[in-house]
Amino acid sequence: MAFLDINFDEIPQSSGDGEFKPLPVGWYSAKINKAELKATKDGTGQYIAIRYDITGPTHQGRVVFGNVNIKNKSFDAENIGRKQLNDIRLALGIGQLSDTDQLVGGSLQIKLEIKEATDQYAARNEVKAFKSSGDAMPIAASVPTFSKPAEAKATGSAPPWAKK
Repeated sequence: MAFLDINFDEIPQSSGDGEFKPLPVGWYSAKINKAELKATKDGTGQYIAIRYDITGPTHQGRVVFGNVNIKNKSFDAENIGRKQLNDIRLALGIGQLSDTDQLVGGSLQIKLEIKEATDQYAARNEVKAFKSSGDAMPIAASVPTFSKPAEAKATGSAPPWAKK
Protein backbone atom coordinates (compact mmCIF):
# COMPACT_ATOMS: atom_id res chain seq x y z
CA MET A 1 0.00 0.00 0.00
CA ALA A 2 1.26 3.52 -0.81
CA PHE A 3 0.18 6.76 0.82
CA LEU A 4 -0.95 9.51 -1.58
CA ASP A 5 -0.09 12.95 -0.25
CA ILE A 6 -2.64 14.84 -2.38
CA ASN A 7 -5.43 17.12 -1.20
CA PHE A 8 -8.09 16.54 -3.85
CA ASP A 9 -10.23 19.38 -2.48
CA GLU A 10 -7.71 21.83 -3.99
CA ILE A 11 -7.76 20.33 -7.49
CA PRO A 12 -10.42 21.64 -9.87
CA GLN A 13 -12.62 19.07 -11.58
CA SER A 14 -11.90 18.50 -15.27
CA SER A 15 -14.48 19.39 -17.87
CA GLY A 16 -14.92 15.70 -18.60
CA ASP A 17 -15.07 16.10 -22.37
CA GLY A 18 -11.61 14.50 -22.68
CA GLU A 19 -10.91 16.03 -26.09
CA PHE A 20 -8.30 18.46 -27.28
CA LYS A 21 -9.24 21.33 -29.50
CA PRO A 22 -7.42 21.37 -32.86
CA LEU A 23 -4.37 23.59 -33.10
CA PRO A 24 -4.78 26.79 -35.13
CA VAL A 25 -4.05 26.59 -38.87
CA GLY A 26 -0.40 27.26 -39.68
CA TRP A 27 3.16 25.98 -39.75
CA TYR A 28 4.61 24.21 -36.70
CA SER A 29 7.99 22.71 -35.85
CA ALA A 30 7.60 19.04 -35.06
CA LYS A 31 9.55 15.90 -34.35
CA ILE A 32 8.43 12.52 -35.60
CA ASN A 33 8.07 10.32 -32.54
CA LYS A 34 6.54 7.26 -34.18
CA ALA A 35 6.08 5.93 -37.71
CA GLU A 36 4.30 2.62 -38.12
CA LEU A 37 3.24 0.72 -41.23
CA LYS A 38 -0.40 -0.36 -41.01
CA ALA A 39 -2.97 -2.05 -43.22
CA THR A 40 -6.00 -0.10 -44.45
CA LYS A 41 -9.42 -1.02 -43.00
CA ASP A 42 -10.33 -3.06 -46.08
CA GLY A 43 -6.96 -4.83 -46.03
CA THR A 44 -6.10 -3.95 -49.63
CA GLY A 45 -3.62 -1.17 -48.91
CA GLN A 46 -1.02 0.19 -46.53
CA TYR A 47 -0.32 3.51 -44.87
CA ILE A 48 2.24 4.94 -42.48
CA ALA A 49 0.69 6.20 -39.24
CA ILE A 50 2.90 9.07 -38.02
CA ARG A 51 2.96 10.76 -34.63
CA TYR A 52 4.25 14.35 -34.72
CA ASP A 53 5.23 15.99 -31.41
CA ILE A 54 4.92 19.76 -31.72
CA THR A 55 8.12 21.56 -30.64
CA GLY A 56 7.18 25.15 -31.48
CA PRO A 57 6.84 27.99 -32.02
CA THR A 58 3.71 27.54 -29.88
CA HIS A 59 1.77 24.58 -28.46
CA GLN A 60 4.92 22.66 -27.51
CA GLY A 61 4.11 19.21 -26.25
CA ARG A 62 0.90 18.80 -28.24
CA VAL A 63 0.65 15.75 -30.48
CA VAL A 64 -0.74 15.51 -34.01
CA PHE A 65 -1.32 12.29 -35.89
CA GLY A 66 -1.22 11.85 -39.65
CA ASN A 67 -1.52 9.01 -42.12
CA VAL A 68 0.39 8.72 -45.38
CA ASN A 69 -0.97 6.28 -47.96
CA ILE A 70 1.70 4.26 -49.70
CA LYS A 71 -0.44 1.51 -51.23
CA ASN A 72 -4.11 2.05 -52.01
CA LYS A 73 -6.67 0.77 -54.48
CA SER A 74 -7.38 4.42 -55.30
CA PHE A 75 -4.65 5.61 -57.67
CA ASP A 76 -5.15 9.22 -56.55
CA ALA A 77 -4.89 8.38 -52.82
CA GLU A 78 -1.72 6.37 -53.41
CA ASN A 79 -0.21 9.09 -55.61
CA ILE A 80 -0.94 11.82 -53.04
CA GLY A 81 0.48 9.68 -50.24
CA ARG A 82 3.68 8.90 -52.10
CA LYS A 83 4.17 12.59 -52.88
CA GLN A 84 3.67 13.37 -49.18
CA LEU A 85 6.19 10.69 -48.19
CA ASN A 86 8.68 12.14 -50.65
CA ASP A 87 8.11 15.63 -49.17
CA ILE A 88 8.72 14.22 -45.68
CA ARG A 89 11.87 12.45 -46.87
CA LEU A 90 13.23 15.64 -48.41
CA ALA A 91 12.29 17.75 -45.37
CA LEU A 92 14.20 15.34 -43.13
CA GLY A 93 17.21 15.23 -45.44
CA ILE A 94 16.91 11.49 -46.04
CA GLY A 95 18.49 10.31 -49.28
CA GLN A 96 17.12 6.81 -49.76
CA LEU A 97 14.11 5.91 -47.60
CA SER A 98 13.73 2.18 -47.08
CA ASP A 99 12.36 1.82 -43.53
CA THR A 100 9.84 3.73 -41.41
CA ASP A 101 12.42 3.76 -38.58
CA GLN A 102 14.43 6.28 -40.64
CA LEU A 103 11.64 8.82 -40.05
CA VAL A 104 11.61 8.49 -36.25
CA GLY A 105 13.47 11.28 -34.49
CA GLY A 106 13.44 13.53 -37.53
CA SER A 107 12.59 17.23 -37.16
CA LEU A 108 10.62 19.15 -39.77
CA GLN A 109 7.97 21.81 -40.27
CA ILE A 110 4.37 20.68 -40.78
CA LYS A 111 1.46 22.75 -42.02
CA LEU A 112 -1.73 22.06 -40.14
CA GLU A 113 -5.27 22.64 -41.29
CA ILE A 114 -8.51 21.84 -39.49
CA LYS A 115 -10.85 19.11 -40.69
CA GLU A 116 -14.32 20.09 -39.53
CA ALA A 117 -16.34 17.84 -37.26
CA THR A 118 -18.68 15.24 -38.75
CA ASP A 119 -21.38 13.05 -37.23
CA GLN A 120 -18.70 10.45 -36.47
CA TYR A 121 -15.64 12.54 -35.57
CA ALA A 122 -14.78 15.72 -33.67
CA ALA A 123 -12.90 18.50 -35.46
CA ARG A 124 -9.23 17.60 -35.81
CA ASN A 125 -5.97 18.70 -37.37
CA GLU A 126 -4.76 17.41 -40.71
CA VAL A 127 -1.15 17.63 -41.81
CA LYS A 128 -1.20 19.17 -45.29
CA ALA A 129 2.40 20.07 -46.12
CA PHE A 130 5.98 19.50 -45.04
CA LYS A 131 9.23 21.46 -45.24
CA SER A 132 12.68 21.39 -43.71
CA SER A 133 13.12 22.79 -40.24
CA GLY A 134 16.70 23.70 -41.03
CA ASP A 135 17.89 20.85 -38.77
CA ALA A 136 17.89 18.34 -41.62
CA MET A 137 21.10 17.32 -43.31
CA PRO A 138 21.05 18.40 -46.96
CA ILE A 139 20.91 15.60 -49.47
CA ALA A 140 24.11 15.60 -51.47
CA ALA A 141 23.44 16.07 -55.13
CA SER A 142 24.92 13.46 -57.37
CA VAL A 143 27.46 15.43 -59.36
CA PRO A 144 29.50 13.54 -61.89
CA THR A 145 33.23 13.97 -61.60
CA PHE A 146 35.53 13.81 -64.56
CA SER A 147 39.17 12.89 -64.39
CA LYS A 148 41.91 14.00 -66.73
CA PRO A 149 42.90 11.55 -69.43
CA ALA A 150 45.65 9.17 -68.34
CA GLU A 151 48.14 10.69 -70.81
CA ALA A 152 47.66 14.20 -69.41
CA LYS A 153 48.08 12.95 -65.85
CA ALA A 154 51.28 11.12 -66.65
CA THR A 155 53.01 13.83 -68.69
CA GLY A 156 51.52 16.92 -67.07
CA SER A 157 50.95 18.34 -70.57
CA ALA A 158 47.67 19.49 -72.09
CA PRO A 159 45.42 16.82 -73.62
CA PRO A 160 45.84 16.23 -77.38
CA TRP A 161 42.64 18.09 -78.34
CA ALA A 162 43.85 21.19 -76.51
CA LYS A 163 47.09 21.43 -78.52
CA LYS A 164 47.17 23.79 -81.50
